[in-house]
Amino acid sequence: MASQSQGIQQLLQAEKRAAEKVAEARKRKNRRVGSHGNSAVEVDRDTVERMARIQASFKGNKDGVLSELLKRVCDIHPELHANYRVQG
Repeated sequence: MASQSQGIQQLLQAEKRAAEKVAEARKRKNRRVGSHGNSAVEVDRDTVERMARIQASFKGNKDGVLSELLKRVCDIHPELHANYRVQG
C-alpha cells in the first residue's frame, strides 16, 4: 500500500511540474506575441510615413513630368529614314 501511495505522489508531482512548464511556455508565447503586436504598430507607422513621402514626391514632380512628356510627344519632326530610297 505504501508503494502505491508513493507512486501516486510521484504522479502528482510530475503533473504539477508539467503544469508549471506549460504555464511558463504560455508566458513566453504571450511575451513573444506581444512584442510582435508592437512591431505591427511600427510597420503601420512606417508605411504611413513612406506613403506621405511618396505622395509629396508625386505632387512635386507631376507637373514637370507631364510637361516633359507632352513636349516629347507633340514635338514631331518628320523626315525620311536614311535607308529609304526613292525608285524611279
